[in-house]
Amino acid sequence: MAQTRLVVNGKPHEVDVAPEVPLLWVLRDTLGLTGTKYGCGMGLCGACTVHLDGEAVRSCQTPAGSVGAKRITTIEGLSADLSHPVQKAWIAEQVPQCGYCQSGQIMQAASLLAKNPHPSREEIDREMTGNICRCATYNRIRRAILRAAQESV
Repeated sequence: MAQTRLVVNGKPHEVDVAPEVPLLWVLRDTLGLTGTKYGCGMGLCGACTVHLDGEAVRSCQTPAGSVGAKRITTIEGLSADLSHPVQKAWIAEQVPQCGYCQSGQIMQAASLLAKNPHPSREEIDREMTGNICRCATYNRIRRAILRAAQESV
């Protein structure tokens, strides 16, 4: 075990975990931030998506020891009151069905809009390809991202 310093949702944490432990398990099991979900464990489904300095990453494939001084943002840290444009659009478009993948979808969409505030449908589809929704709410996801892009103008 080793002491690892992390900044999660703006708060410093010191955790005693082996450096190779996936960030997902540190967030969920050590820090109790269960909004980030375990999906496939191989970085293929996107359910575990969080931000490292604003970039979407798969936390199941990110060793905690590799994070360094980067700021980690989870779904819990995106906004305290669901006021983030993506969260508001998700609600307005009634995106979730089962909801399991939605935190990863929202985090991926927020990263996309931070880099590209007005993406085309094709850019949305390309950026969101790595996030799987078993309920197939892809059309609602796309509409919500387009709505969030319009509302954050």
